[in-house]
Amino acid sequence: MEKNVGSIDKTLRIVAGLGILSLVFLLEGSARWFGLIGLVPLGTALFGFCPAYTLLGINTCPMKAGR
Repeated sequence: MEKNVGSIDKTLRIVAGLGILSLVFLLEGSARWFGLIGLVPLGTALFGFCPAYTLLGINTCPMKAGR
């Protein structure tokens, strides 16, 4: 699994993931569980890998110095 998520992308994913995850505490009833979707951007930021980026051929991670 080669990293394909850069540092700015990670930061945006963390902010968006926490914002979406906060819906668990803000909404009422069964709609609150949609907030768990926020775990997806948090997970992709944590691992530095996004499967959708692989399918689309996107890579926001800077190239390594030796390449």
